[in-house]
Order: sequence, then C-alpha cells, then structure tokens
Amino acid sequence: MGGHALADTTVHVRRLQGGVSPPVVPEAFSGDTRLVGRWHNKPFEYDLPALEDHILSATYAGTGTASVKIGRQTISAPARSGMISFWPRGHRGFWRVDGAVEVSNAFLGRSRFLACSDQVGNGREPDLLGRVHFSDPKLFTIMTLINDEISSGDAISHLFIEQLLDLACLQLLRAHSATSVPISPGPRRGLSNWQVRRVTTYMRENLAANIRIQELADLVSLSRFHFCTAFRMATGHTPYGWLTHQRIAHAKTLLKDRALRIIDIALIVGYETQSSFSASFRKVVGLTPSEFRRRL
Repeated sequence: MGGHALADTTVHVRRLQGGVSPPVVPEAFSGDTRLVGRWHNKPFEYDLPALEDHILSATYAGTGTASVKIGRQTISAPARSGMISFWPRGHRGFWRVDGAVEVSNAFLGRSRFLACSDQVGNGREPDLLGRVHFSDPKLFTIMTLINDEISSGDAISHLFIEQLLDLACLQLLRAHSATSVPISPGPRRGLSNWQVRRVTTYMRENLAANIRIQELADLVSLSRFHFCTAFRMATGHTPYGWLTHQRIAHAKTLLKDRALRIIDIALIVGYETQSSFSASFRKVVGLTPSEFRRRL
C-alpha cells in the first residue's frame, strides 16, 4: 500500500476512534502492513467506509459495549480484556462504542493475506469475517507479542514482528474465514518463474555485496518467512544456497583468466578470504579453485 492509501486509512481510523490520531509506528512491514502501538480509544460513533486494509485490534482494558451495523445486521459485544476485533477490507459499517478502551492495532494489507493463502494451498482472496470483542486467545497473544516488540527496540524486533504478523494472518485465515481454509491439503506453490529470474538476476548483479534475505524478499513483495519457503519450493535450494551457486558459477568463469589471482576472484564473487572461498568452491564443485584451474 502506498503512502496515499495509508493516509486514507489512518484518516478514517482516526474518525473511527473518537477523532484521536492513532500512534502509527513509522516502520513499515512487508505486505503493506503498518502497526499501531498500545493506546487509549475514546467513545465514538462513525460510519466507516470500505478501506484498502484489514484492521485487526486487540483490547487490553475497557468498559462499555461496541457494535457495528452492516445493513440490517448488528454485531455487538461488551469490551473485555483479552478480546480481538477485526474488520475486513472492502466492507463498510456503522460503528458505535460507548466506553473507553485500551487497544493496539494492525493495518494488514491485501497482498500479505494473498501470500498467506498461497502458502496454505488456497491462493484465493480470503473471505474474512468481521469480529467485535471476540475471544481468540491465540490471536490476542500474537498481538500482545507484536506490541511488546514494538517498544523493545531490539535489533531483531523487525524480523520477529514479521514472523508474528504471518502467524496472525494464518490464524485469521484458519479461524475467521467465511469458508474453511485448508492448511495442508493440495500442492503448495513456490515462486513463479519470473520471480525466480528477478531474484537470480539481482544476485548475479550484486555478487560482491552482503545480500540480505529481506532484500530478496522485497523484490517479490513477500515477507522473509514466505519468501524462504516459496523459494525453496521453486528451486530446491535455500536462498543462501542459490546465492552460493551463483557465486561459484561466476568464479568458474573467472578462473579461466589466469591473470586473476584466486584471492581477487574470491573478493569479486563476495568472499572476504581465500580460505572461505576455497571451502565453498570445493563443497559445490568437488575441487579447490586451484585444482579446477589446473584442469582447464
């Protein structure tokens, strides 16, 4: 989701939440996902239009009752600690909350859910159910852990949150879908051919760089978790293993030029030392670089 779509979502959420601006976390996550840390939500009434994002909320404390009217149907429930609320994208409804609550939120993008559906062998647009202060201990625990990571400031918090968001999507698909979503039956699909080509091209153009998995995942708009799983399905290799093969393949070509020292070739293809390059080369080729060159 671009900045304009996020701005549109947060404007409506601000109106939905008593006119108070939600404290959106500046950091963006894969699959068009943004987060809001724990905050206090005032009583309100608001006719919420159809949005581009799914909105997931966890309630930590609160009073009163919340309700949403969709056509002639009204969903209503008292605010209680440990509950979750969920509003699917593309649906509109009139919301009324008569008490203050303490919540955290996730704006979950469509592409993230489609990636999850693809991974569980479905791949269709999920038909998710609206929930108001609904009991789902697993989903509430996931949201609590996400909120904890937001405030931790730890170096690996971003990656940890990415995994938690994937779990949240899977739980929504499993427990909050209008139709049952199979978790294991049917073939699971990996990356498409064009996605493998894009990743491989990027690897070949940046062999000397310290390529991170998240960089590769971003090329095909997947979370790190989904990317690693889908990549292995498509190629039979981990992303790191595939990168190693690209490096060694280029090294074999460079070894034909006897003016290049082996240490120079090692640096060109992304190894900091000749010894690490030789060990990797031998593991893939069955010969050391020197032995391979002598046989050319």
